[in-house]
Amino acid sequence: MPAYPLPESLVLVAIIPNRRDLEIARLLGWYRIPLRRAPKVINVDALAFYQTGDFGPEHRWQIDHFAEVRGHELTTRRDLFRDEPDHPRANEEYYKLALGPLQTLPHPIQAGPWRRITFLYTTGELFPQAQSINDLVVRSEERQILWRSLRERALQGGEYKPEDLPETALDPAILALLGNLKL
Repeated sequence: MPAYPLPESLVLVAIIPNRRDLEIARLLGWYRIPLRRAPKVINVDALAFYQTGDFGPEHRWQIDHFAEVRGHELTTRRDLFRDEPDHPRANEEYYKLALGPLQTLPHPIQAGPWRRITFLYTTGELFPQAQSINDLVVRSEERQILWRSLRERALQGGEYKPEDLPETALDPAILALLGNLKL
């Protein structure tokens, strides 16, 4: 993957809750999403990592890194963290996304007024110019393109039938929250 996702890339902004998880992504090349909280479509080209307040005053509430997504599988937390067999969620299912090398942005994408983000879809076209999370929100006619792309990816993954996914476009506010919807 080039320094930035390609303009036609589908990018998923995902929360990276702490430095340990960022190190797992950097050193081990994977990221986990609990199945019960996963967005509808995980077949994306890249992940952008939204850092929480745990990253301290200089790195919290921003995106500093992204990585190419090379594939995914369904597994359990126990298989992801073999040293935590008694964890309360050890038997829960997780998507494990295989990642390419972490790329560091030359300038972080700041949250601005956004603070609580779980998942947000955007495009490779918007990503390089973004100064704030708000700049990643797909607007106007681009929403139709994003919606078609999400629908195609969901069908390609074989997890949904065409009748399970609506054809119509969504309101921008709903589209921004699409990762939390169970359609």
